[in-house]
Amino acid sequence: MNERNISRVSEFVLLGLSSSQELQPFFFVIFLLLYAGILLGNILIILTVTSDSRLHTPMYFLLANLSFTDICVASFATPKMIADFLVEHKTISFEACLTQMFFLHLFGSGEMVLLVSMAYDRYVAICKPLHYMTIMSRRVCVSLVLISWCVGLIHTTVQMSFAVNLPFCGPNQVDSFFCDLPLVTKLACRDTYFISLLIVANSGFLSMISFLLLVISYTVILNTLRKRSSASMAKARSTLTAHITVVTLYLGPCIFIYVWPFNSYSVNKIFAVFYSIFTPILNPVIYTLRNKEVKAAMSKLKNRCLKSGQVSAAIGNIHFLETR
Repeated sequence: MNERNISRVSEFVLLGLSSSQELQPFFFVIFLLLYAGILLGNILIILTVTSDSRLHTPMYFLLANLSFTDICVASFATPKMIADFLVEHKTISFEACLTQMFFLHLFGSGEMVLLVSMAYDRYVAICKPLHYMTIMSRRVCVSLVLISWCVGLIHTTVQMSFAVNLPFCGPNQVDSFFCDLPLVTKLACRDTYFISLLIVANSGFLSMISFLLLVISYTVILNTLRKRSSASMAKARSTLTAHITVVTLYLGPCIFIYVWPFNSYSVNKIFAVFYSIFTPILNPVIYTLRNKEVKAAMSKLKNRCLKSGQVSAAIGNIHFLETR
């Protein structure tokens, strides 16, 4: 049959995290609180880094960009998922489905490259401390962030080129809480084995390259730290531990999904929730609880806001008294 004569699917049905209607209100409250925590925590880090001149360093510049990317990663599908907990029939238009897939791979791959950039920053700081500010200049830091977005854009463009022209004429149920390429391509009205292989290979290649670069970087850094025992190295170990924890939490699920795809959709859902929700909310916790500089800057920002609030209240009281 000519593909032009096939009626195109106008929407997809998202099966969500669970088919149990009793669990929907519980999931709604939990994920609403988690999403609010993601926004508040990461926005707080961005405000803290931008407002404190002591944090205007390459490491914190990259950290602020990681927080912004985490907000993006959490926002491409989470608001839709939270809203769907309140309705029984969860649908998404064909165009919105493509948009979700586009931003998923844009933000996801961009964050991978940004994590590699942060590892490079730690490598230079620990292994070449005398040349740190020369190598990690503001121009280099901005370039690293732009490269992460460019890689993300190229990656997602390639991924979407595999699926955007596929014919969808029959099945339209996506067994997840958002549209993802491996799940959506399986619904096409043609054999998609080769296309699915290319999609998995593309994402898997990026994940593995990022993972290998990170392993090499951290191996060299840990080997350098092992030979030193000063107080500054103890601080470096603490920072490095936070970085490795974030990398493991984010790249682990991505590698499992795209390098070693499970046949079990329930396992994929767990990993999808992990990298799209739990990792973005854990990043602020990991970096703030283990970093005295960030905690001190946050305390300073809080005191400044409280003082500003007191001044505003005093001005308001004076204005009130003058009008009486």
